[in-house]
Amino acid sequence: MAADINRVVLVGRLTRDAELKYTNSGLAICAFSVAVNSSRKQGDEWVEEANFFDITVFGRQGEAIQRYLVKGQQVGVDGRLKQDRWQTQEGQNRSKVGIIADNVRLLGSAPGGGQGRSGGMGAPGGVTGGASGGYEGPQSGPGDDFPDQIPF
Repeated sequence: MAADINRVVLVGRLTRDAELKYTNSGLAICAFSVAVNSSRKQGDEWVEEANFFDITVFGRQGEAIQRYLVKGQQVGVDGRLKQDRWQTQEGQNRSKVGIIADNVRLLGSAPGGGQGRSGGMGAPGGVTGGASGGYEGPQSGPGDDFPDQIPF
């Protein structure tokens, strides 16, 4: 029998600054919302529409990236769907689907000239969950300096 798969990958922009809270046991919970724009053809015209997703990041990763997650920042999120169900006081069943992020990647430059909320030099290249949930540091790319002598 095949295993079930619950995986989500999104790239979008934050609709608000991230909020960081702690449980009674000290676990960090970072919450933010992402808007993902798409376009579809309706008749002869293209129509733009936005979808909004609530994202939650737990633990050290949430603490590490919270200060860089400011409104307008483009992020990539890799995670899984989680459905919360509850009953209202009127007895109506309600549910909401959110995303639990395993990896969050900061993309592009920070809005407002590249300054994070802490006043630093901008956002790191990316933060991933992994076992440590720690900061990876800036990502190297094709424009980086290479030594003059190439070994091949």
